[in-house]
Amino acid sequence: MIIGRVIGTIVSNAKEPKYEGYKLLVVKEMNVYGEYEKNFYIAADLIGSGIDEVVMLVTGAAARGSVETNEKGIDAVITAKIEKVFIDGKEIIF
Repeated sequence: MIIGRVIGTIVSNAKEPKYEGYKLLVVKEMNVYGEYEKNFYIAADLIGSGIDEVVMLVTGAAARGSVETNEKGIDAVITAKIEKVFIDGKEIIF
């Protein structure tokens, strides 16, 4: 599982039919302290995420494990919005 911030939206006029109906977002990876890492992902949004929200995403086989994404070839899926993170009893502010 990966923590990241939604930094953009993908708009596509033509795409593979099995991707129809998915909102695709650009997610920049973060570490648990809220600092950006160098990776970013294009992720299918299953929960209604928006720009600047901190989210959890899964990749690879885990991304294809839900009923909605099974056999769709999707490699990254947003699975949760992160409200708070606590490390050693202290809240990390994103």
